[in-house]
Amino acid sequence: MDNFTKKDMEEALRVITSMISKTEKAKEKFAQGTPQHTLQKNRLQALNIALSLISEELAESDALDYYSKDDLKKAFASIDSLISKSEKAQKKLAQGTWQHTMLSNNLKALYITLPLLTKALREIGAGKEQIE
Repeated sequence: MDNFTKKDMEEALRVITSMISKTEKAKEKFAQGTPQHTLQKNRLQALNIALSLISEELAESDALDYYSKDDLKKAFASIDSLISKSEKAQKKLAQGTWQHTMLSNNLKALYITLPLLTKALREIGAGKEQIE
């Protein structure tokens, strides 16, 4: 679990699960084939991979059998993009608001996910230079 506690990982599971639910609802609002629908679909895939990797890390088992290197690379890019967009949005919000707190929780969960994705990519033969 690297630098994260079991409690951090369990909280990340809760947050990622919430993000998945919100993304599924957002995806329904867009027509299939539109850029917005595709973005939500890609985010949903990345969040599901993140959820799986965190769950597997907590259970100390292996999730790599389920995902291809390409799936993991796409998930890494989507999570990285979510972090960037969340950080920009958070800067515009007053500290202490529910939106700021929600984004803080989301960012913490996403930051837990990145090293797990990096580790998974390395374990299936992709070096960090191939991630980006």
